[in-house]
Amino acid sequence: MPQNINVLIVDDHPFIIQGYKNVIRLFPNKKIEFTFHEAVDCQSGYETIINSEVKFDLAFLDISMPTYADKEIHTGEDLAKLLMKVMPECKTFLLTMHSESLKVQSIIDEIDPFGLVIKNDLTFDSMILGLGAVMKGEKYYSDSVIRFLNNQQKEKIYVDVIDRQILHYLNKGIKYDDIPLYFTISSSNVKIRKEKMKELLGMIGSSDIEFAKAAKERGMLM
Repeated sequence: MPQNINVLIVDDHPFIIQGYKNVIRLFPNKKIEFTFHEAVDCQSGYETIINSEVKFDLAFLDISMPTYADKEIHTGEDLAKLLMKVMPECKTFLLTMHSESLKVQSIIDEIDPFGLVIKNDLTFDSMILGLGAVMKGEKYYSDSVIRFLNNQQKEKIYVDVIDRQILHYLNKGIKYDDIPLYFTISSSNVKIRKEKMKELLGMIGSSDIEFAKAAKERGMLM
């Protein structure tokens, strides 16, 4: 019997909600079924969370929405904090148009969501990969968030889910030009991404085995 995943989507644009649902339904693991629950502003989001008869497994929350002043719910961040209290097992994606570094840092410090996505970064492929990563218990940050984190924090280097998959297979000793046998990516794209990661680590010219080991030590490999 397929595993059922309850998904909450809160966004004040119904066509965006429908877009998320359409993409999530195309998730390739057919052993998983998704049941959707929707809300269109902070008030309906609050009421959906408080009155729900089921526990949500995933939540996609837009940050900027009409507020619910009576309950001091002003943003999707406030809904995320409410979910942390009443459904702590729920894995939350926060989605925003704001890419300002201070905003990104504030969200990570206060909420530490499983997913943080700048909407301009969002594509079909990145949403599917991000969904898969979060369902496995991994964090997913979109490209703009990763760039900010790498500029701020020098001890750990952040990479996206595609780079992490490449590192996973390199760490297993698989040659880079064989990696497309394991997931959908071209060998030329693997090579470009691999060299960019080596540059981040200051390891241009190193072997892939040496590189994968260093990447794991720097927190790039899950």
